[in-house]
Amino acid sequence: MRLYPAKVDTHGLSPITMAFVGDGVYELMVREYLAAEANRPTGTLHKMAVSRVCAGAQAAAFDKIQPLLTEEELAIFKRGRNAHTARGGADYHRATGFETLWGWLYLNDRDDRLRELFSIIMGGETAEK
Repeated sequence: MRLYPAKVDTHGLSPITMAFVGDGVYELMVREYLAAEANRPTGTLHKMAVSRVCAGAQAAAFDKIQPLLTEEELAIFKRGRNAHTARGGADYHRATGFETLWGWLYLNDRDDRLRELFSIIMGGETAEK
């Protein structure tokens, strides 16, 4: 899935940098999911995507996968959750941790794990029309 061929040393990246990548990866997966569901006007798709990638939705997504995470994945989440950010609030910090985990998995070529967790998050959910 990775577009950039060079190996990235995630040990040297800040959690916020990994969250930056993870946010984009997760949003792309959500957009792909919505596009595959049905052909809709782009404005409708955008609104649907925004509702699934906002901080509250990402915090809820984390709650769905938390029991399934390995110790290493949970540690990466906690690094992101505890990182100093300009915004506050429990949902925002959990969303940052979630994005950090997503970025870490992506940068470490863990595409199968991303797909597995994403499938659990979407868990039979069908997009609203």
